[in-house]
Amino acid sequence: MERFIGLDFGTTNSALALASPGGGSDLVRFATREGPSSTFRSVLFFDPSELDPRAGVRAFAGPQALEHYRDAQTPGRLIQSLKSYLATDLLRSTTVFGRTYTLEELIALILRGIRAQCGDALGDPASVVRGLVVGRPVKFTNADTPADEQRALDRLRSALALAGIEDVTFEYEPVGAAYFYESRLDHDELVLIGDFGGGTSDFCLVRVGPGARRDASAQRILGTEGVGLAGDVFDGQIVDAVVSPRLGKGTTYRSYLDGKEIPVPGWLYERVRRWHHLSFLRSRETVRFLKEVRDQSPDPRAMASLLHLVDDDLGFDLHRAVEGTKVRLSREDRVDLRFVDDPVDIDVPVAREDFDRWIHGDLELLRGCIDRLLARTGVKAAEIDRVFLTGGTSMVPAVRKIFLDRFGEDRLRAGDELTSVASGLSLRARELHR
Repeated sequence: MERFIGLDFGTTNSALALASPGGGSDLVRFATREGPSSTFRSVLFFDPSELDPRAGVRAFAGPQALEHYRDAQTPGRLIQSLKSYLATDLLRSTTVFGRTYTLEELIALILRGIRAQCGDALGDPASVVRGLVVGRPVKFTNADTPADEQRALDRLRSALALAGIEDVTFEYEPVGAAYFYESRLDHDELVLIGDFGGGTSDFCLVRVGPGARRDASAQRILGTEGVGLAGDVFDGQIVDAVVSPRLGKGTTYRSYLDGKEIPVPGWLYERVRRWHHLSFLRSRETVRFLKEVRDQSPDPRAMASLLHLVDDDLGFDLHRAVEGTKVRLSREDRVDLRFVDDPVDIDVPVAREDFDRWIHGDLELLRGCIDRLLARTGVKAAEIDRVFLTGGTSMVPAVRKIFLDRFGEDRLRAGDELTSVASGLSLRARELHR
């Protein structure tokens, strides 16, 4: 039976969905130790204890990557959030255990992992897959110009081709969410879609419903808008306010050269706040510098904690604790952020009102996106029938309040936060290719 495929390749999680010619959309399930999952973590782990005769150190993707990372007896290399580099030259290539990989090759390893772990959903992993609809953000992270956007698309297309996925069609991720929302409607609506991922927040004004589908001459998508911030940036605000001060941020050390007090460099903590940059600190030169700072610091335990975090590659575990704190703050007014791995000892209460204050500037950028979209399309807030919010960050109360204040509780809808885009992209594939 013919199947139509939608792929949501995300900064943090990916998902794959299949639509049949006459029915709905079904998510592909991936095996994990905890049971089947409809999401595939967008990570790689290179395990030096496992060698491939042709490729050297073996790379694992998704759930397998996390399992090998947790079980590893020797230090490996965990790589994540690769999508956030597509628009920039910050990461053209990196060397892993003696072998150099381009960004496209690293992303292709994740995509091959998706193919290998999704059963027969995409056929034989060695075969060429054609005709997928692949999601893309309205604005890629770190994309400042149209040339940056094109660079991101070209690199993503190359990575897909390296994974044996060709003839792809790119579609905006909030449009995918709109198709998912529409699949449950029996009437027409004008909907504002808000899709909040790990790296980007995207918005779309779209006409949906059976009448909108039938009228081929009608303009369904009225406008799109996006900004390169979302869940990872919110996590970074927690790191800045709670974690980094306990790792030596804001302290000084005594120079070996002249004995003067020098501030600990801020660029170290820029790496700490971005979990996909943290592993870059694990170089011989940086580790040596951190040891010097620790030895000349009035707060050696804090610097020892940062050194331990870097040297033992604990970034993923730290940021999982931070992300968990953010998630719990969506349900509770006050929670504890706890991360202990001697000498690191962080056990700090975090209040939702403080978190809301830390992300205030980011919330203003989200409001600005909505303002620009409405102004450019000429649509008034009162004319919008529904607002559909999806993506993990849509559950943050301060984010939801932006839409409550402007549109009211009765017009807000949400659901399937991590998979609605993939499901909708498969429905879009059916519309395009049948």
